[in-house]
Amino acid sequence: MQFKKRIKQRPNIRWRYLLSAPFIYIVIFPIVLLDVAIEIYQQVCFPLYGIPVLRRKNYIRIDRHKLSYLNALEKLNCMYCGYASGVFYFSSAIAKETEKYWCGIMHNKYDGFKVPEHQRTFLPYNDEAAFKTFLKD
Repeated sequence: MQFKKRIKQRPNIRWRYLLSAPFIYIVIFPIVLLDVAIEIYQQVCFPLYGIPVLRRKNYIRIDRHKLSYLNALEKLNCMYCGYASGVFYFSSAIAKETEKYWCGIMHNKYDGFKVPEHQRTFLPYNDEAAFKTFLKD
């Protein structure tokens, strides 16, 4: 909760938070749309592919609003962040399972690219022999 410390250190910074609030909260609409779309996608497609359906509640947790020491605005912010972060985490997990199923080939190496953990077992990039061997097995 860095913002609390910053407000105490620099009280005039509060207007920046007020200015940014509409930009933060307006994205709730695409986040909800993503949540609905990704859930429908996995419920329809994963069973067809034999991929286990992921449990949404294992990724989206909204519980910090129950903390008695938070004020109403902090509770609202914590609910929003718990939901938004959870939806992105859930979506990422679904994308990961999809990628493992459909395209288990590593990306070309680039400086600064953070290779996701699940891709470390993928076939090497531009290795046609490994790809053909994999398909034969």
